[in-house]
Amino acid sequence: MTVQPSEQVVPFEQVVEEHGLVVLRVCRAILDPVDADDAWSETFLAALEAYPRLGPGSNVRAWLVTIAHRKAIDRHRSAARNPVPTATVPEPGVGHEEPALAGDDALWEAVRTLPPKQRAAVAYRYVADLPYREIGALMGISETAARRNAADGVAALRTTWRPSDEGQEASDQPGPARSGSWRR
Repeated sequence: MTVQPSEQVVPFEQVVEEHGLVVLRVCRAILDPVDADDAWSETFLAALEAYPRLGPGSNVRAWLVTIAHRKAIDRHRSAARNPVPTATVPEPGVGHEEPALAGDDALWEAVRTLPPKQRAAVAYRYVADLPYREIGALMGISETAARRNAADGVAALRTTWRPSDEGQEASDQPGPARSGSWRR
């Protein structure tokens, strides 16, 4: 790709700063925290290599989420080939926190229990804020199927997840029950 003098190429460091948290949130919504961190790193290593070939005017966020999606698939495939340890589970690290998923742990646990397509559609729509057309392309399904998967995932979450503040009525709760949107 030859860059014309009138085109401004954004430094890759700025791309990481701008989109890194969204990509990490998507990875952590789809994978467990350790695999998510690895997938995030692999995403940006692959993106760094391919960034010079990215066309002008491309949707960088959607491109990065696509790479992250493929890295997550790779992680799932490799996990299926790995032996499952049966020894004693080690103690969790002290002070290990998931900053990208800080908030309601019960919600993120509920998201992790969704079927893979619903979990991915919910993450891409409400964490990465991608339009359904791009979600469908990313998942290899139609825009309508992407919309259905996200809607089914949100519906399942509404039946299984309760906000942590039980003292308020459901209509007083922020979030989808009141506002109609899972966006923060």
